[in-house]
Amino acid sequence: MVAIRSLTIGVFCCLLGCLHPGGSQFGTAQVPVTNPLLVASQNEELVWERAVDVLHDFQFEIARENRLGRVIETVPKVGSGLTEPWQHDSVGFDNRLESSLQSIRRIVLISLQPDDRGQGYLVSVEAQKEVEDLPGIAGNSPGAATFSESTPLIRDLNPVVGQSSPSRWIPLGRDLALEQAMLNRLRAVYSW
Repeated sequence: MVAIRSLTIGVFCCLLGCLHPGGSQFGTAQVPVTNPLLVASQNEELVWERAVDVLHDFQFEIARENRLGRVIETVPKVGSGLTEPWQHDSVGFDNRLESSLQSIRRIVLISLQPDDRGQGYLVSVEAQKEVEDLPGIAGNSPGAATFSESTPLIRDLNPVVGQSSPSRWIPLGRDLALEQAMLNRLRAVYSW
């Protein structure tokens, strides 16, 4: 009994460590970073590739890279919940709980603009958060298949499974916690 209790407490502590609000990989406290972040490097290729690497660290897929406009945009990523501690897009317990209870997705936009004084590049991160708005009740639950409201004598050999219309997404604004986590990671990789 004591072993089970100790194991449960150990697993709980490990999960809380994965859900640490800063998501620091270096074990240090997170200091707020200004957005945009000044990177003192004249090598545009290095700044660009490290920004892409950080997006991949947070497991975002690149949708569009515009080198002339100096913008990187990601594919919308569905937010990770409490049961997915290996995903890094939901920063902090509140965001993970929200993503567990409601369908949330995030889109990240990174912009790299040259500094006016010629000292390097200004790297800005914008993370937009959206919540799913279903047009009606989803008819693809197990209960709907088990307890049908239609007459059992009517047989449809080509049933439509899933939603009848596409989902709508309502903007919730910017996800400042994700932006700060990405800016902290960018600051760490640019200081190498």
